[in-house]
Amino acid sequence: MSDQDPKPDDKGTFSAEYVRELRAENKGLRLKNTELQTKNDAADVTMAAAIKTAVEEASVTVKAEALKEATADADKRVLLAELKGEAVKAGLVDLDQLKLLDVDKVKLVDGKLDGAEALFNSLKESKPYLFGSVSSSSTAQNPPPKTPPEGKPAKDMTPEEYSAAKAALLN
Repeated sequence: MSDQDPKPDDKGTFSAEYVRELRAENKGLRLKNTELQTKNDAADVTMAAAIKTAVEEASVTVKAEALKEATADADKRVLLAELKGEAVKAGLVDLDQLKLLDVDKVKLVDGKLDGAEALFNSLKESKPYLFGSVSSSSTAQNPPPKTPPEGKPAKDMTPEEYSAAKAALLN
């Protein structure tokens, strides 16, 4: 607004020149407001795009880390399962002893354990009491002895021999 505030005349109206000044000032302020609003909208769009990009990059990073962590966990479980099998083959008495071993030297390469045999051999030398004889979950049974059947088959017997064998079994 201008420095001078003209007083309205007795009827409550302002001069035409003062009204023109006010309209010109209002027009300038509207244009400046529109310009600032446009800049603000552009900044909002830029900020939204930057936030979206940052979120997408963070999402990719988090997914990659989660995948890496899950893969490492799965590999560790497979390694321990394979190591348990090797421990049983080596004759380790108590599988809880695996928790005490330094398994960092054992690696899983293409589904095969690398370094497990050396680990168990060194453990057998240093602590032989941890190992017993190799055992399995089944017990071996001897086949029945091969003895010829006693007596003669019934089809090869005469009726008298059959009657005598039958009487011997029933008595």
